[in-house]
Amino acid sequence: MVYKVLLTGLIAAACSANAPTPLPAPGWKEVGQLKTHSALEIKSSSWSIGGETLDRDYTDYQSYKTYLGPLGAKRIRLQGGWSKCEKVKGQYDFAWLDAVIPDAAARGVAPWVQLSYGNPLYPGGGEAKLAGHIPTSPEALAAWDNWVRAIVTRYKNQVPEWEIWNEPDLNPAHTGAMVGQFYIRTARIVKSVQPNARLIALGMASVGAVGFVRDFYEELKRENALDLVDVQTYHGYAYNPDESYLGIENLRKLVWGYNPKVVFMQGENGAPSTPKAVTIGALRDQDWSELTQAKWDLRRMLGDHGRGIATNLFTISDIHYAPGDHMVGVNTKGLLQTNPDKTIKRPKMAYRAAQHVFSLFDEKLELTADAKPTTDVPTVAAFAYRHKASGGSLVTLWSAEARPAEEYPSNPTTLTVTGQFTRPVFVDLLTGKVYDIPKENWKKTGTGYTFTAVPVPDYPVVIAEKAALATIL
Repeated sequence: MVYKVLLTGLIAAACSANAPTPLPAPGWKEVGQLKTHSALEIKSSSWSIGGETLDRDYTDYQSYKTYLGPLGAKRIRLQGGWSKCEKVKGQYDFAWLDAVIPDAAARGVAPWVQLSYGNPLYPGGGEAKLAGHIPTSPEALAAWDNWVRAIVTRYKNQVPEWEIWNEPDLNPAHTGAMVGQFYIRTARIVKSVQPNARLIALGMASVGAVGFVRDFYEELKRENALDLVDVQTYHGYAYNPDESYLGIENLRKLVWGYNPKVVFMQGENGAPSTPKAVTIGALRDQDWSELTQAKWDLRRMLGDHGRGIATNLFTISDIHYAPGDHMVGVNTKGLLQTNPDKTIKRPKMAYRAAQHVFSLFDEKLELTADAKPTTDVPTVAAFAYRHKASGGSLVTLWSAEARPAEEYPSNPTTLTVTGQFTRPVFVDLLTGKVYDIPKENWKKTGTGYTFTAVPVPDYPVVIAEKAALATIL
């Protein structure tokens, strides 16, 4: 308990040093601060955090693991690393994964593991890097099959979900049909060892590559294997995260035309925290800061959540890509800033913001699609929720017209929503500060409620019935 208190204090101090000025809300009295819950204290949720690239030693799990549980995500995405496991033909070294998978689970964070990348130990084995080719030669494919069987056998009681490959559309030599054949052979091996495993496809880099996805599912259909996909993952980075959803909806319609039971999940998304001269990776050609990163991450998370899409936030730690991979340098999308040796320097503002979301939007809340909020500002996004136990209502709001900015004058907004409010409060998800809403700023109107002069910034804030926040105030 003493250690937890010390770690919590360190996280709060590091984040407050970079915290923005609280939202201007004249006459709105501060009445509390959101508490955060660790993963062990949260029963269940749809949130996942990225733990990628341990397979290539670009991050250090032993350095960031103490921040994993307090973050509050209930799942972590890992990469299995065929090339790291098999450096001598036919011999597997799982010690590095043995030091990660049980440890994450003990912290309340369930691992889901991606089966990737290639292994140049074998001719035609593909490359052990982002955008590398899948294995193609008979010898390499047989070796891949053996490794998949070995890793699933080893962790079948600890890993409930397996994702097959990552961003296959980045390699121009890949076709949807080719990847479909590779997926089927891999999925059938997983199911032969772990029949109850959930299978995740396809980790698409682009949400617009519908031809690739169509060819993939056509191959599965031809092989009577459409039931081998439980979850469809996609990435699709956009400078304004709210502009992603048309493409995502088109992708959902396409996939559901083949199998309406497939669940959609944002498999990897996050923003950098540094200027373009510093970072590498997606979104690198515009300047970012820790503030705009935190705003962007909040919008991606709650834009997904409001549409019933689970999210894997990318990523927990800055990533140090090495020469020989798809890119070289530091990808600063981590919630934790790293030192040059990949150890953790401190949490960023986005870490604290994510804690607020993970602690608040858990299994105790449900979306209320029949209570769609309306506002007098057409560019404001809004979603309504209900607290299952108390019946109290929550609404998320943010200005969605552009990518997050360093400075943004909040829009005074009128909100109308059906629900249940007796003492509504306003929650700033960046700072975690909670404010009473003055009586003159809200009233009951028939079966709904109207809130006036609500300060809506370019990142999500919450109007909530205070009783619905009782466990985290």
